[in-house]
Amino acid sequence: MKRRLPILLSLSLCSAIAALAQSPEFSEPWKNPKVAIAIDPFEKNEIDWDQLATDPRVVAIIHRATIGDRADLKYAERRDEAKKRGYKWGAYHFGKPVDPIKQADFFLATVKPGADVLIALDLESPDATKHMSFDEARAFIKRIKEKTGRYPLIYANNLVTKAISEQYGADEVFRKTHLWYARFKPSVTDFPEGAWKTYTLWQFSSEINCDPANRAACLYSVPGTAYDMDVDVYNGTIEELRKKWPLDKP
Repeated sequence: MKRRLPILLSLSLCSAIAALAQSPEFSEPWKNPKVAIAIDPFEKNEIDWDQLATDPRVVAIIHRATIGDRADLKYAERRDEAKKRGYKWGAYHFGKPVDPIKQADFFLATVKPGADVLIALDLESPDATKHMSFDEARAFIKRIKEKTGRYPLIYANNLVTKAISEQYGADEVFRKTHLWYARFKPSVTDFPEGAWKTYTLWQFSSEINCDPANRAACLYSVPGTAYDMDVDVYNGTIEELRKKWPLDKP
């Protein structure tokens, strides 16, 4: 029995990995025409609104609203245009290594989010000298919950997702949020479960893999935008995204 246990554990692990590899949510989900697409621009990204409208799968825009203590120069203008054109709207804060409570309050004062506005926190890297630390992120999240009654989505690349799952996997604050996952590859077989079991949004295309010098690696091009536009896929259909927006319910 003792000799069989490692074998059984190994088989179980292999089965789990195989199941993940075969999961449609982690294998080029953007190729499904029923699945919703979103973009998440900031002030330096260009948008041709009429061209953008030719892709009916792009139904949501999540714009950077604030970075540290500065507001995005295009946020208000694009919010008004997007809402006029019928897009679902969201706002995110790019976390910096300064007072998280002041950042949360500044974000809310800038966005003034109604019940139909998605709110999110961008945790760009585990480097707490350049970006918001995980402890600061917890304080930011709790402040947002205190002021709005809602939890923000957490934007995190694979490195950040793994670090949070390893360090805060049982933490109720992170576990009550939804994940906005960033990974620029066609399929994922090593998603780091812990704080989250899966993603709600997956940022899969950007200047990282859509650089003009290597266009063949670009996974999705949105009309009316340049190669540097961030593109996201929703873990569900267009109809489901519209129904569940702003994606903050359990």
